[in-house]
Amino acid sequence: MADVTDAPNKITAVFGSHDEKTLQQLRAVAVHAEKAAIMADGHLGYIMPVGGVAAYRDKVSVVGVGFDIACGNAAIRTDLTLGDDWTNKAKDVADEIARTVSFGIGRRNEADDAPVNHPLFSAPGWDALREVAGKHESDSLKRKARNQLGTVGSGNHYVDVFADETGAIWVGVHFGSRGFGHSIASGFLALGQGEKWGTRVKEKETLLSLNAEQGAAYWALMSLAGEYAYAGREYVARKVVDILGGREQELVHNHHNFAWKEEHDGEELVVVRKGATPAFPGQLGFVGGSMGDQSVILRGAAASDRQADALYSTVHGAGRVMSRTQARGKVKGWGARARVVAPGLVSQEMLDAWIAREGVILRGGGLDEAPHAYRRLPDVLSAQGETIEVLHTLKPLIVVMAGADEHDPYKD
Repeated sequence: MADVTDAPNKITAVFGSHDEKTLQQLRAVAVHAEKAAIMADGHLGYIMPVGGVAAYRDKVSVVGVGFDIACGNAAIRTDLTLGDDWTNKAKDVADEIARTVSFGIGRRNEADDAPVNHPLFSAPGWDALREVAGKHESDSLKRKARNQLGTVGSGNHYVDVFADETGAIWVGVHFGSRGFGHSIASGFLALGQGEKWGTRVKEKETLLSLNAEQGAAYWALMSLAGEYAYAGREYVARKVVDILGGREQELVHNHHNFAWKEEHDGEELVVVRKGATPAFPGQLGFVGGSMGDQSVILRGAAASDRQADALYSTVHGAGRVMSRTQARGKVKGWGARARVVAPGLVSQEMLDAWIAREGVILRGGGLDEAPHAYRRLPDVLSAQGETIEVLHTLKPLIVVMAGADEHDPYKD
């Protein structure tokens, strides 16, 4: 256990209320960081709490960035509006999204326009992968990355269609770098513990110096995973805009599992956000609620001491109040062989009632992603205070996710 004696002096902001285990994680992270904070949607994570932000000098935390490197959100405002014909076509649109977009375990993108020749596959970051992983592993991972680019995965990853307060139609997506990012994180966790690439090791704090060869390689590959996630989200979001028959008017796009080199108090620091959205003054962000609940487009408010204390960050979602097991119950097996051996706190009837009340068309999804398992987004936004400004409130019309029996090792 880390000595947390000096940790409270490094924690600059705690938004909202959190259980003691989550705060213990934050304090342990703060021991090795220069500054740390937690957003109002925070909850227990792997080593570093979800919703946590930590700033370091010339080093990066592999577990801080996490396994789903560059997980994030993208939202597109279309030229369409919520008209009288929406009800007639909404179910067909939902079905077409579910048919066209690839969701679920290790799925490959089978679409004719799958971006397998995206310019990122010629980026110099792949040379760093070959150096640390070897030619065979590098080539295999590159093939996987090509196949999976533009797939969504499962867990809390989704494609949504929204209407804002003016009736404008938006498309929103949430996912990250899929199997590519997961392999990068796992590989550097092993290397950071003195093991070979591909060795399965226990999750533990792994700080890499950016001035050392291994840290520089991680930074290059984390950055490449960021490009990969951006390309995937924009591909999927634009494909859904095409399904709707609309045109793109505005794109709001951000990572929330990533590290950035930023200036804070006149010093360059490496800022790791694990489930936290960058929110510098004027910076736009798309923050999703839960299945069947509202989302928002927001921006960072004018610079203030509270903004600086937050390390110019805000929430990335509503934040869980139940673990997946608590929500759905204990399940053995997966897919067609899955069976519930102990019921959870959320029933199918509860989920169905919520979705019906909100008028949402749902395709896929499971009890572990029910709105009951999450905080309400307005509450966590309120807890962030005047550090942010909400520009648009998005009401979900269609939610498409992987099915409840889909297992995905790359979800965050």
